[in-house]
Amino acid sequence: MYLAYDYPLLGAFWTMLWFFLWIMWFVLLFKIVFDIFRDDSLSGWGKTGWLVFVIVLPFLGVFVYLIARGKDMGRRETAQKVEQKRAFDSYVKETAGSARPGSADELAKLSELRAQGHITPEEFQRAKELVLSGPTSRAGSTAASGSR
Repeated sequence: MYLAYDYPLLGAFWTMLWFFLWIMWFVLLFKIVFDIFRDDSLSGWGKTGWLVFVIVLPFLGVFVYLIARGKDMGRRETAQKVEQKRAFDSYVKETAGSARPGSADELAKLSELRAQGHITPEEFQRAKELVLSGPTSRAGSTAASGSR
């Protein structure tokens, strides 16, 4: 049995074309449904009306939605992406800004200050003990030194 002879090349082409169009239709349909829910300018009834129109009469609903509101779909998607990027950037800045440098970094800075002559060896030794004692006793001793 030779299946290739029963299914010509042009038939395979049309099958792939219809499959591609079917996938693209669902991508467009879901993009429109997500845009309906993303739009803050629509009221609840407006969203319900568009959603019912798109689900009950899908071809007509999608085409009418694209004609009526298609121009702003890109703007809404771009605005959402910009807002997500802004939120992510502020989260990264907040998280990175709150991180304390490690004790090795602090010791290197102290050693550099001592080598430049900005602090005395005794001050270096006290600061080194504070760094090596950990964050809990460092916070307490900082508060105690501030109250002197």
